This record gives sequence, structure tokens and C-alpha cells, in this order.
Amino acid sequence: MARTKKVKSSGRYKTGYGTNVRRKLIAVESKQKQKQKCPFCNKLTAKRKSAGIWACKKCGKTFSGGAYYLE
Repeated sequence: MARTKKVKSSGRYKTGYGTNVRRKLIAVESKQKQKQKCPFCNKLTAKRKSAGIWACKKCGKTFSGGAYYLE
């Protein structure tokens, strides 16, 4: 997979989708892969398992939330 610093993970789509769509994709994907704040223990340890399913490494709870990131 060819990626550069400028296009990040959206480099896999080349030019086919346009810059606006790829910029929005970068914003969602970068936030999605970060650790989020767990609603139970309030630590930055919740990680996305799949769409809408989150797991906290600290307290061990599995819970549902937003599809891409917790708010």
C-alpha cells in the first residue's frame, strides 16, 4: 500500500474519489484508531473492536457506542 505523509491512509484510494471525500475519510479514520475515553473508568483505554463495539483494556468492559468514535 503506497501512502505518503500528505494523504495518509487515504492513499489507497488514489485519485478516484476526489480530495474532499479523502480528507473526510482521513479525519474519521485517524480518530477511530485512537484510544477513546471509557465511560465506566474515565481512562483513555477504550479501543474499537468493530463497528459500534468498544472494549476497555483497564476495566475489561465491552460496551456499545458510536460506530466510528465515542462521544
